[in-house]
Amino acid sequence: MKKVAILGATGSVGRSTLDLIAAAPDRFQITALTAASNVEQLAADARRFGADLAVIADESLLPELTAALAGSDVRGAAGSEGLAEAAAGDADLVMAAIVGCAGLEPVMAAVQAGKTVALANKEALVTAGDLMIQASRRSGATLLPVDSEHNAIFQCLAGQDCQQVARLVLTASGGPFRSFSTAEMAQVSPEQAVAHPNWSMGAKISVDSATMMNKGLELIEAHHLFGLPSERIDIMVHPQSVVHSLVEYEDGSVLAQLGPSDMRVPIAHTLAWPERMSTNVERLDLLQVATLTFEAPDEQRFPALRLARRALEEGGAAPVVLNAANEVAVAAFLKGRIHFPDIAALVGRALDDMAEPAPMTIEDVLQLDARARDVAQQAILERA
Repeated sequence: MKKVAILGATGSVGRSTLDLIAAAPDRFQITALTAASNVEQLAADARRFGADLAVIADESLLPELTAALAGSDVRGAAGSEGLAEAAAGDADLVMAAIVGCAGLEPVMAAVQAGKTVALANKEALVTAGDLMIQASRRSGATLLPVDSEHNAIFQCLAGQDCQQVARLVLTASGGPFRSFSTAEMAQVSPEQAVAHPNWSMGAKISVDSATMMNKGLELIEAHHLFGLPSERIDIMVHPQSVVHSLVEYEDGSVLAQLGPSDMRVPIAHTLAWPERMSTNVERLDLLQVATLTFEAPDEQRFPALRLARRALEEGGAAPVVLNAANEVAVAAFLKGRIHFPDIAALVGRALDDMAEPAPMTIEDVLQLDARARDVAQQAILERA
């Protein structure tokens, strides 16, 4: 049996992972589960799956977690030390599904411990990609991409490196405002932005999809995962979300991975890797889909793409600033403090205002992240 630890077990990816494991109890054993603050769900899942360790990130909630686990064999822990223990402990595979920079330190702990890491936390590579890749080479850790686009590329590469790859193509649905004018986007509400046409996702990532910042972050992530420069990674809008990404080889062959718009497919691929596992997802019916369309992204209406590529090409501190400012701006938009187009504008301003040295350690990344958040918050106050 494969031992699995899930970082972020109460989120969307974490719940899907548990669903898949529940359907294959003879293949997987849960060793550790973590959550940010949902004590009730964490304790229930830890009991149900017989985990050895349950960790709540909010240390003030440890007494509540301990009480919820009373009478079971599950040990409770909290805070950064508990998260690191869950990540580096007795597991063959670590599902890294904590959203945002909160997942940075536990992901690094898993990498340094030489684990196989199923990476659903894109911020880890966006903000600390060089550090993560270097650490994985030293420890022998394996990084498996969970994002549907990167997982598609991983499958198309089929174990080959990128020496004979001409380019990678990440596909994007275009989000709910793909056909909106600039004037129309200025009027959209948070409720509209979180209503993704194809995927069921959390609020933050749904807004990122609507601005197409999500695809920009995936561009940076793809660079670190596959080692190709910016000019060999393209983005293509594909509204049906059936082709999840493509790999073009130097001989002209193009391989694509197709599948339903269900995150359980790439999650299952990483859980069972290097094998496959059965899932109960709805099967892709191309006869029903009938038509697949593709178009170039519009960087004028969706400037987040341009900002992300700029951050990748500048390197150093820029991706950290991009990610931090975006998280702050999205949170402000969801609270109704700024308008939808202001998200990219605030990120652009943060990139313009912050000329920082490249982070050399995870601590540097976190300090830079905090400063970038302060800059973005100040910019929001000035707009009020």
